[in-house]
Amino acid sequence: MQENLSEFLKIAYKYGKVKDLEEAFEDFPVEEEWHKGKVENVIKEDSKKYEAYDIGDIVFVSVYVYPDGRVGNNHLFVIIDKDNTAIPIEYFGMILSSQIDKLKFSSNKLLKKDAINNLNKDSIVKTDIIYRLYDKQILFKIGKIDKDKVDEYKKSFYDSLKDNN
Repeated sequence: MQENLSEFLKIAYKYGKVKDLEEAFEDFPVEEEWHKGKVENVIKEDSKKYEAYDIGDIVFVSVYVYPDGRVGNNHLFVIIDKDNTAIPIEYFGMILSSQIDKLKFSSNKLLKKDAINNLNKDSIVKTDIIYRLYDKQILFKIGKIDKDKVDEYKKSFYDSLKDNN
């Protein structure tokens, strides 16, 4: 597995900053988000399932079943990296949240809604944790951010590592 990872992801794993998707839903309960975890609140005409996703894509992700058998919730993530196989089965993302009050934390970055990212509300990107997303968990893509934003989020991730070590 490690041979298919970028240097960015190898560092994230080294410092224990790659988490399973279930942990994202614990830290950012979907009930507190504008979409309330309902697909119909997020889906737009141009939202669709792709064979593969690109870095910078904003995707709606679902966890199928928690270890205790509960059905998981839905949430938005921005893909910041992926495995380097021809058809990726693992993506790595940062969670998006509409909880703007959490901007008080330096690792959370503002992402204003626009016609390219297709967000309904200004949101934050939590940059200090990377979540492992499997292809089968991605329901559809809603929008995209540019490479400069992805680079900004990765820089913030590195900065949070320095601050904590």
